Amino acid sequence: MPASGPNDPANMSDRKADHIELAFQSQMGTAQQDDRFNYEPMLSGYHNELPAYWFDNKKLGAPIWVSSMTGGTEKAYAINQHLAAACAEFGLGMGLGSCRPLLNGKSRFNDFNLRPIIGPDLPFYANLGIAQVSHLIHLNRQQEIVDLVADLHADGLIVHVNPLQEWLQPEGDRYAGPPVQVVEQLWSTTGLKVIVKEVGQGFGPDSLLALMKMPLVAIDFAALGGTNFALLEMLRSSEAVSHAYSALAQVGHSANQMIDMTNQLFDSQVALSCHTVIVSGGIRNFLDGYYCINKIKTNAVYGQASMLLRYAQESYQALREYLVLQIEGLKLANAFLKVKP
Repeated sequence: MPASGPNDPANMSDRKADHIELAFQSQMGTAQQDDRFNYEPMLSGYHNELPAYWFDNKKLGAPIWVSSMTGGTEKAYAINQHLAAACAEFGLGMGLGSCRPLLNGKSRFNDFNLRPIIGPDLPFYANLGIAQVSHLIHLNRQQEIVDLVADLHADGLIVHVNPLQEWLQPEGDRYAGPPVQVVEQLWSTTGLKVIVKEVGQGFGPDSLLALMKMPLVAIDFAALGGTNFALLEMLRSSEAVSHAYSALAQVGHSANQMIDMTNQLFDSQVALSCHTVIVSGGIRNFLDGYYCINKIKTNAVYGQASMLLRYAQESYQALREYLVLQIEGLKLANAFLKVKP
């Protein structure tokens, strides 16, 4: 007996019955319209492949960056294994969570030792906080950073800048000088490839300009709208601290605001040395990511953390199913959606 298909009378009948039952549930007003796109159904067929995306001269399978998350615990080991396997399968770039535990010994090394899983051809970056980098440079121990990156076979180092988080953290560090000077010292004395990221507040225009004048591999926005580590630390603090500093959690810049800032910089004819960004902070799905990387006027991928973490904690199969749907959604968006000017 031949296999039934979409034109099989029985299937057509079931489908039409579904349409009748679900039609009233499918009503929506224009208030729910996504106004970021022009929908162009006439100009393309379905795409089986995505366009070519590149990061640090390495080709990606999709423009998704696995943003820095976790390490140094038993639970983190399993999460990172799942994330690294997903990078290998789908061709994604990855930034590790803070590798600070490795500065004190190798007992948690396997939490971070993901290059054997990811393989040699995809971007993979270690991660330290600006306070740790500053401390090691002050002691003239930059070689420990170089060794850390080498031990992990990472392409370079992500430096996360987090003054509000450190201020609110009971165990937090205080910055003795401007982080931009520390980053300059890092790449000038070590030759490492460097990415700079925030941790949930993003960067203002002057900070963004200072970073883009430096020969960084990329800037990771980590904008307001995603995981907010200042807010996270307030939830760990006393009631008095939370009450006094609660307004700080609302300070910062959204991904859309930072895209506008970036575009203004590229339109300004100022000499810029960094030409790649990771748009992150509040990227909920493939439509958010597609919009951001097509709106910005420079090379870009988009980063996700909390959504990937949610599925990676569950199982590799759950993470894989999520990414399959997201990548198929990107193909659909590339075929039929155009970002409005």
